[in-house]
Amino acid sequence: MKIETKKISLPVEGMTCASCVARVEKAISKAEGVKNVNVNLATEKVSFEIESENFNLTRIAELIDDAGYKIDLSGLTENKKFIGESNEVYKSTFEDQTKRDFIFALIFTIPVTIINMGMMWEGFTNFIPLSPDYLNKILLILTTPIIFIPGKRFFTAFWKNLLHLTADMNSLVAIGTGSAFLFSLLITLFPDTVPYDLKLQHVYYDTTAVIITLILMGKWLETRAKSRTGNAVKNLLELKPKTATVLDGGIEKVKSIEDIIADDIVIVKPAEKIPADGIIIKGHSTIDESMVTGESIPVEKTSGAKVIGGTINKTGTFEFRVTQTGDKSVLGQIINLVENAQGSKAPIQKLADKVASVFVPVIILIAVLTFIGWLIFGNDNHFNLALINFVAVLIIACPCALGLATPTALIVGIGKGAQKGILFKDGENLEIFHKVNTIIFDKTGTLTKGEPSVKEIIPFDISVEELLSYIIPAEKRSEHPIAKAIVDYSASKEIVTKQLDEFESFTGFGIKAMVNNKSIIIGNTKFMADNSIDLTKTQNIFDELSNQGLTVIYVSIENKITGIITIEDALKDNAAKAIEELKKMGIKPILLTGDNAKTAASIANKLGIDDFRSEVLPADKARIVTEYQGTNNVVAMVGDGINDAPALAQADIGVAIGTGTDVAIETAGVVLIRGDLAGVVNSIILSKAVIKTVKQNLFWAFIYNTIGVPLAAFGLLSPMFAALAMSLSSVSVVSNSLRLKRSNI
Repeated sequence: MKIETKKISLPVEGMTCASCVARVEKAISKAEGVKNVNVNLATEKVSFEIESENFNLTRIAELIDDAGYKIDLSGLTENKKFIGESNEVYKSTFEDQTKRDFIFALIFTIPVTIINMGMMWEGFTNFIPLSPDYLNKILLILTTPIIFIPGKRFFTAFWKNLLHLTADMNSLVAIGTGSAFLFSLLITLFPDTVPYDLKLQHVYYDTTAVIITLILMGKWLETRAKSRTGNAVKNLLELKPKTATVLDGGIEKVKSIEDIIADDIVIVKPAEKIPADGIIIKGHSTIDESMVTGESIPVEKTSGAKVIGGTINKTGTFEFRVTQTGDKSVLGQIINLVENAQGSKAPIQKLADKVASVFVPVIILIAVLTFIGWLIFGNDNHFNLALINFVAVLIIACPCALGLATPTALIVGIGKGAQKGILFKDGENLEIFHKVNTIIFDKTGTLTKGEPSVKEIIPFDISVEELLSYIIPAEKRSEHPIAKAIVDYSASKEIVTKQLDEFESFTGFGIKAMVNNKSIIIGNTKFMADNSIDLTKTQNIFDELSNQGLTVIYVSIENKITGIITIEDALKDNAAKAIEELKKMGIKPILLTGDNAKTAASIANKLGIDDFRSEVLPADKARIVTEYQGTNNVVAMVGDGINDAPALAQADIGVAIGTGTDVAIETAGVVLIRGDLAGVVNSIILSKAVIKTVKQNLFWAFIYNTIGVPLAAFGLLSPMFAALAMSLSSVSVVSNSLRLKRSNI
């Protein structure tokens, strides 16, 4: 029996740097029934898959707590229609707490700094007639609350790390500030236990207080900046209204959005937001769907039309029947997709993760060697310098910037894409897209509007009406778009259809049927040839029609050509422009179509595509993708139909047109909600911009540590300056990622 799996995403409290990520992942992986654990530092969330029958949520919470962190389970226990809501509440709470801790520390740090600096000035005792011993005790009283209240987070995490023989950024801060504080405490309270040459040393309460305060300031600014990286989800959540007007027994009642269920009849008035997905049953209006689809022009909607939750009714009043709510609605699925993508990792992050796994232990080793080195080779003030430089090395090291370099850029990039109607399902797809050099396009519904229509019917020795009377009974049994186009064409004519006796469909070729005891064959050139139908007399007509880019369908009655049906499917308005832009980028576009070679050549010429494949069967598409991949190409496949799914899965990047089938959308790694081919171009532009930003972030994170740590070790950086630089380094990385919001796509 197949075990049901479920994906869960929850916030984690206490993660501060990239090394925390590995520890949380390792802790959760110990739980039975859990797999594919993924922790994202920028979103401060963990996602994992569970096997329902073995899942123990309490056990996971205990494992994370033992590792020194805390998981927020409210997203699973609260009655939330959208999973993103609990995460936003958690982020806001954490930001507020960090801000309060920073302000608390700042209030005590200001007098500590003033007194400490004043003690270095000879005239200070004229203003405050207290001895240095008394002043040290005052500094101790003022610094202790900083250590035990806002600074508690660092020491608690350090202790839990120590129990597990691990270390992270909290360890660096706790060891550095704790060493300075304990040394100062020793001199202040137990001077007799200190060797004579150390009794005259300076106390470092200001170092302890300022470092904790500056790091808290950095964490607060970082948290604020990170919250801005997730604005895409926040903005999507704001699209849904709070209430809806529901018809209950003919009476209008205002209900909370959380109480709306499927089959409710909802009334929507002008300027109101639509509360859920549904189908209009009464009335008509124009609806602004730009916030979901990106389409700026309001769409006309009448009875029978689908409406999307979160969109805005512009003019008329209408009633609709609810079909989907909450996470199952279009808006809910988009929110979940964006959240999952933002919480995923890209391959480029592997380098940072590897470095982070050994970063903190290496820094602690360097700090210890620095302390020993200054003790041995320092001047008369050697212990003082050894301690200061030991603290400086610990504080200047910044695994935070390293851990945030990749995920913050991905979060902003994926959010930017969502705003433009481009949904990346994970960070890997976003990263790979910039490497694509070959893009294969399915024709129908991708490059064309996907609405084939009959242009002309050419009968031979039979009237059009008589021909249709044999065709229509068979075409009504087919689900092919061309069959629908033929049936729709006949609707305006008075056709008395004949009796259908037998029917058989041949995917990619045509259909066979028995109508009024006569054999009917409808299909393309190859299908006719396979059934030994003579097409000699139609060759000139075929050539002329194919050169116009029309699809030619033959009709045979009793093994004799009786008519030709010409089908046209207009190209999308911006298809040729998108192809031109891709070619300018050095990307090779390829057309796949089931049409014959001449029709395919005509369409390819109109689009500016040099390479095309004609008479392609659905089963051939994945093979063709593999063929191009075999020549060292990074291939993207763009399609919209069920028969495109294997090729979308085979390609390095599968791109589904959002107006296509659910199967294609589920298989693809990227979804273009608008169905606009400009999205393919914009996906590549965005991918390049994100990867450029990631590389910039990683460069500065590595350079910062490469330069900063040696400077601190050689005594060229004070601990307080190191704390400021360390705090701002993380903020600078996040700020650089936020620049992607202004990227021109």
